[in-house]
Amino acid sequence: MEFRGASVYEDEEFFDNYMKRRTRPESPNNIIEKPILLELIGDVKGKRVLDLGCGDAEIGVELLQQDAVAYLGLEGSKNMSRVAEKNLEGTGGQVLQSSMEEWQPQAEQYDIVLSRFALHYLADLESVFKNVHRSLAVGGQFVFSVQHPVLTSTTKSAEASGRRADWIVDDYFNQGERAEPWIGKKVIKYHRTVEEYFRLLLAAGFIVEDLREGTPRAENFSTREEYERRLRIPLVLMMSCRKLG
Repeated sequence: MEFRGASVYEDEEFFDNYMKRRTRPESPNNIIEKPILLELIGDVKGKRVLDLGCGDAEIGVELLQQDAVAYLGLEGSKNMSRVAEKNLEGTGGQVLQSSMEEWQPQAEQYDIVLSRFALHYLADLESVFKNVHRSLAVGGQFVFSVQHPVLTSTTKSAEASGRRADWIVDDYFNQGERAEPWIGKKVIKYHRTVEEYFRLLLAAGFIVEDLREGTPRAENFSTREEYERRLRIPLVLMMSCRKLG
């Protein structure tokens, strides 16, 4: 069985295993992607924030603590939405259970739109980028992370077991659907080149201000061994974009 979008999180076994992995100290989400994300976003004081594919919404709790004026997490999974709502209790933050494909925003509703490791599940990224642009106020910022295209190009390395110190790159310019083995399930993701992400952003009306590939930072790792292992394979592609008009 293959899972699409957020449906895999409704599988209880997968969801339990995912949450254990997601909260472990050496999770790349926490020690590689998150520090860069916060750096790219910058000061959130007084800002209205939308989080596409918000997961557990822990980042929303942090942004509200940093004086963001509003936070809405959009999440397609019922299981994940429940976790997000619990984490946001007492903060003023909200969760809307909806897929990104179904989301229809009001114009100029947010100052910051972010998305973490979610957009590579979408077949139609062009429409979502256009909706993000519409939802942002003039001068608003769009910051997102996806799995690095080196990882999504082929599933050959993902199908191997054990800790990986290298990665096979194949079919890189053959963009489209991939069925990736992940935590014991087959999950559909969409491979796009760096060039394609950039092209789609320009077509939606964005200016791309920054691009990062998740360069590991030694101070965020508990061991030298893990830091050096993470220097071998790029895990994340991140872009910071701006709506100028």
